[in-house]
Amino acid sequence: MKAYSHMRRPCGNNSQEVTESHTFEKIPCEKLCPSANYWRRKWQLTPVLLPGKSHGWRSVSGHFKVLNLREMAFIHLDIRCLYTLLICTAFGSTLSSNAEIKVNPPQDFEIVDPGYLGYLYLQWRPPVSLDNFNKCTVEYELKYRNVDSENWRTIITKNLLYKDGFDLNKGVEAKIHALLPRQCTNGSEVQSSWSEATYWISSQGNLDTKIQDMDCVYYNWQYLLCSWKPGMGAHLDSNYSLYYWYESLDRALECIDYIQAKGKNIGCRFPYLESSDYKDFYICVNGSSESQLIRPSYFIFQLQNIVKPLPPDYLSLTMKNSEVNLKWSIPRGPIPAKCLIYEIEFTEDDTAWVTTTIENEIYITRTSNESLQLCFLVRSKMNIYCADDGIWSEWSDEQCWKGDIWKEILLFFLVPFVLVSLFVSVVTCILLYKQRNLLKMVFHTKKRRPF
Repeated sequence: MKAYSHMRRPCGNNSQEVTESHTFEKIPCEKLCPSANYWRRKWQLTPVLLPGKSHGWRSVSGHFKVLNLREMAFIHLDIRCLYTLLICTAFGSTLSSNAEIKVNPPQDFEIVDPGYLGYLYLQWRPPVSLDNFNKCTVEYELKYRNVDSENWRTIITKNLLYKDGFDLNKGVEAKIHALLPRQCTNGSEVQSSWSEATYWISSQGNLDTKIQDMDCVYYNWQYLLCSWKPGMGAHLDSNYSLYYWYESLDRALECIDYIQAKGKNIGCRFPYLESSDYKDFYICVNGSSESQLIRPSYFIFQLQNIVKPLPPDYLSLTMKNSEVNLKWSIPRGPIPAKCLIYEIEFTEDDTAWVTTTIENEIYITRTSNESLQLCFLVRSKMNIYCADDGIWSEWSDEQCWKGDIWKEILLFFLVPFVLVSLFVSVVTCILLYKQRNLLKMVFHTKKRRPF
């Protein structure tokens, strides 16, 4: 007796589809399991071994079916296709779930001016509908810049407030969006759309009413002095006022010691500025006039970058064979010795060159042992270890060394002595000659006189 069984068709008649997200294409099952079409057939008789019956060389004890190699290969391919379908189904469900995860942009994004002359607040509120992400910390990507800048500054933060300084002579623009961490989105990155904000200072007054040639110097890291020139288009009744702020102050302050010329403010002497180093220092110079509006000017700098030290003093120059030792004292004041760099201008006879060092001593080899004169000057500046920039001090007094000084002394005294001696000899000879002639005349006169 024969029993018949039918073979099932791999993947079925209908093609299965896997939808990953709105950016992925639908993939038929036949493409994922191409061998399925090869093995597809209608019906096929399959021999079954019945218990207690002899089936020749294929006979085995027990209730087992003996398959040939073709059928075993078919079952192997059928299992591979099944695994592929399971993976596609799981992957598709994951992508579909990720496609549904969305986050709204931050709310009420704005740029706030607290009156600190360019130090602005960028603030916002969390996105709406975050109930599904209570266990997740939302991050924010913030980008901002001055309007004419090519590059954005980018900050990733979990806070709802960020502070930074801007040049208020130009506009400010910023944008922000929310980011969901990967652990909350099945490993994919989900971000909101951008929220944007801008800020501008109202442009009052003509551009040529602004001050000109603003110059600020922090002398010897002790006192700050700023000076300027009136705007080219400012009327004669215009006058200017300076305001400043840095992070240690609770409000912007006005200058209390103006430098004046013809009754007009052209500069400011600042008082002692406590805890002001390595911080942004903000200045606004505004003006007033009864006949026109004055355009304000804004400035940002750090005080350590505009320090002008005192020049070095007590220079010394010593010689030992062909080696020259140059030495000087560290400038007086609060500037640490490790914060200074020195520029030395060295002159050997008619040849001069410049070199730099961070020490207050240097050795130089002179080019010729016959040098008659060596001179040098020194000036100082803040180095790169303490400041990004700086202002060179004035040059020190010149210190010189002159070779073979005895020759110079001999020439200095001998030449005048010879000249004087020659002059005295000539005068003496002339006087003696005249005296001789005078004596002759007297003698002849006495000889002719009768007795």
